[in-house]
Amino acid sequence: MSNWRWWLCSLLFVATTVNYLDRQVLSLTYEEFIKPEFHWTDDHYGTITSFFSIFYAIACLFAGKFVDWMGTKKGYLIAIFVWSAGACLHALCGWATTFFVDGVDSVAALRAVEAGSNAALAIATVSVYLFLLCRGILALGEAGNFPAAIKVTAEYFPKKDRAFATSLFNAGASVGALAAPLCIPVLAKSFGWEMAFIIIGALGFIWMFFWQFMYDKPEESKHVNEGELEYIHQDDAAEQASAKTAASEETSIPMLKCFTYRQTWSFITGKFFTDGVWWFFLFWAPSYFQNQFGYKASSGMGQALIFTLYAIVTVLSIFGGYLPKLFVVKKGMEPYSGRMLSMLIFTFFPLFALFAQPLGASSAWWPAIIIGLVGAGHQAWSANIFSTVGDMFPKSAIATITGIGSMAGGCGSFLINKVSGNLFTYAEEQGSAFQFMGFEGKPAGYMIIFCVCAVAYLIGWSVMKLLVPKYKPVVIK
Repeated sequence: MSNWRWWLCSLLFVATTVNYLDRQVLSLTYEEFIKPEFHWTDDHYGTITSFFSIFYAIACLFAGKFVDWMGTKKGYLIAIFVWSAGACLHALCGWATTFFVDGVDSVAALRAVEAGSNAALAIATVSVYLFLLCRGILALGEAGNFPAAIKVTAEYFPKKDRAFATSLFNAGASVGALAAPLCIPVLAKSFGWEMAFIIIGALGFIWMFFWQFMYDKPEESKHVNEGELEYIHQDDAAEQASAKTAASEETSIPMLKCFTYRQTWSFITGKFFTDGVWWFFLFWAPSYFQNQFGYKASSGMGQALIFTLYAIVTVLSIFGGYLPKLFVVKKGMEPYSGRMLSMLIFTFFPLFALFAQPLGASSAWWPAIIIGLVGAGHQAWSANIFSTVGDMFPKSAIATITGIGSMAGGCGSFLINKVSGNLFTYAEEQGSAFQFMGFEGKPAGYMIIFCVCAVAYLIGWSVMKLLVPKYKPVVIK
């Protein structure tokens, strides 16, 4: 049996790594480079990260349908081209700002403007709008990554292997976040923050070359032999016993009809409550370590903290995709039941977030380790919740449903990032007058958000279980 499916899984892993590298450039250059240059506050940054999330959410609603319509190969190529172009365009924001602000004739002059002046306010306002435009383009393209990747997984892997394959390519999110603090601050410090966006953004164009020549449907690929093709389609024998089910695999589901299924709402709920947790830590962790402990992202300690955080995420999350396979193969459980049991186990990891702030009083390493455990729980959860789509929906609708769920996740992320930006700015201004659970000022704001993150997964899993208590595949009539 050939093993071409694993080569494609590796390519999905690289695409997801690049995807998250592109997202991380802003968060790792914000505090040290971009914030002082454009005179931003946490409220400005919260607006940009939250609106990236809502742009992403809206794009996800259509990205899945676009991938189903365009086809996996072309759809993925277009998606990564758009997000790579959007990533590179960030580099022009400083230059473009000088055209809209009177009295500022160069990028270097932006930082020299007096803080709190009308000119500084104008620079902040204009630059925020320019970054929102670039983040919108980035979000438009990045929305296609997971619908396309999940569709490839459903095409090339039997149901029992999909969560494991998803956890492997989804580990690219962790590896991207892991590599980001080691390279992005160095690039920004050596060549300017603009070059960090350009160099990281250009990686996507390189990936397009490999995708063009490596991907074909398994039935059409010259690299897939009969043994592997039989392994890939091992689930089909039982499904083809019902002509209705077999036909449904080729019948697409209209977008609005997708919302009539409880299975769709189960996926929507799980993504809405949990995606924002991951995106909050992705966008705010570098700022948190600098504000709370004084470690800049470009400093050795700052890099070590963020690297440790995502190293924990990367190592532990891969096992999360293997766990349901263990339940199915060793315990004889039905795939969906094994997946839901695994997800229940992972809901307890985020509860550690309750201890990040209290233990942070003794060392910054404690929050780094704890956030790493929360992130590992999320990535393991994510690998399994994506696979529930393949369990319950025909292949023709997988990208569409994945896009709808990703839209819900983007909406959840919009809320938590916008609220966080407003909360942190307000808490910092109030100082000791703002208190929560023994913390004052901005640390109290962090404690509030950490509490929200801690319980989000238990709520999401409970609602999912109420909506779909046991395995029930969707059959298109």
